[in-house]
Amino acid sequence: MPSDTLTATEAIARYPSYQPERMFALLDVFYPTPSLRLRPTPYMPYLSFAPSAWVLPLRYSGGGYSGGGKLMFDSQGNAWVANNFIVGAQNQDQFWSGSLSKFAPDGRPLSPAIVGFTGGGLLGPGFGLTLDAHDNVRATGTSSNAIAKFDNAGRPLSPPQGYNVNGQLNKMQGIVGTTSGDIWAVETVKPQLVHLPQGDPARAQLLCQNKSGDPLKNPCKLLTPFALALDQSNHLWLTNLLGSHMTRISATDPGKVDTFKTGYSGSGLAVDSQGNIWIANRLGSSPRGAWKQAEMALAFKLNVDHDPDALARVNRLLVDAMVAQKPGYEGGSLTVLRADGSEASFSPIYGKGIAAPWAVSVDGNDNIWVSNLTSAATGLVPLCGMRSENCPPGMKSGDAISPPGGYVGGGMQLLADVGIGPAGDV
Repeated sequence: MPSDTLTATEAIARYPSYQPERMFALLDVFYPTPSLRLRPTPYMPYLSFAPSAWVLPLRYSGGGYSGGGKLMFDSQGNAWVANNFIVGAQNQDQFWSGSLSKFAPDGRPLSPAIVGFTGGGLLGPGFGLTLDAHDNVRATGTSSNAIAKFDNAGRPLSPPQGYNVNGQLNKMQGIVGTTSGDIWAVETVKPQLVHLPQGDPARAQLLCQNKSGDPLKNPCKLLTPFALALDQSNHLWLTNLLGSHMTRISATDPGKVDTFKTGYSGSGLAVDSQGNIWIANRLGSSPRGAWKQAEMALAFKLNVDHDPDALARVNRLLVDAMVAQKPGYEGGSLTVLRADGSEASFSPIYGKGIAAPWAVSVDGNDNIWVSNLTSAATGLVPLCGMRSENCPPGMKSGDAISPPGGYVGGGMQLLADVGIGPAGDV
């Protein structure tokens, strides 16, 4: 029990969903409702009923921020955002035209207004953003079909066309940097894995290339790969947009490839301090998800819509499927794999506010944060991680720390990514 106001306030901030009605009851104690009149509160308006959680998010904008798709923090605690779109433009999902935004730890925009940081062959970075060992920014372009490099001040270091490996790249998405300086990125449509040893584009390697033309014969079992992460054993883990499996590739010996069963349509992923992998499955783990993914795979292969862009055909079906989902067995899910690839006993995780998960992040307590990309009604969901001693009393791994609908409100809308800053802020 807190003994002073400051301790009580900190407890509310740390556990905003713990019995929120108890604090709301203080409104009647301090400001009883007069008959047919408003409460004499010092500020207006006041709440009429208890919220699901006492969440007070801070909202920042500016610096060219528009439709953020990926979030990363540099060594100084600055937030970098990959923007899908341009502020004020007639933006459409068929053509991502965004750039980069940068925010100081106090929320001040550090990038130019309207357009953000541009150049270097960057156009529509989507979910592809990382920082290298020197705090330089690397971003992939879904529209420019290239990898761009910026210094920490936002100046482009790559040429105007970006690094495109002599025009051999197409729709790019996830990218990750290693402590040794290597850069790894995935291309969704062909698909293939791009390796820049020591970050050097002149030494670029294209791996997992499929010469057969049959998507099922990719040597690395890649099916439109989307995101990737590096574990403590120097293994790359890749999610597959059109797959129900993870691909694991040794970063030191890329010829060593393994696959592991997951849910349907893999999205973002994260590795905790013990090497466990937490994977967001956009379409969940139910037979409905299998059916919807099969429809997407058919649209990728057959152009019945008279649209030459295979990925656009897939995305239309994916969006329709995700919007219809609600938390539960037929909603989205998380798969949890241990470091050796075996599935955790409590996996898959569904319900608990997980409607259509897009990204996953791990905080300093090894707890898991999941974003939902469907509507403002599906919010941010924190889950108890593997170290349950860091969770609220009585909770076990996989339990939701947030209320049943997740953390919502405060201006939060479609949540693409979630990240944890150096100070522990989400």
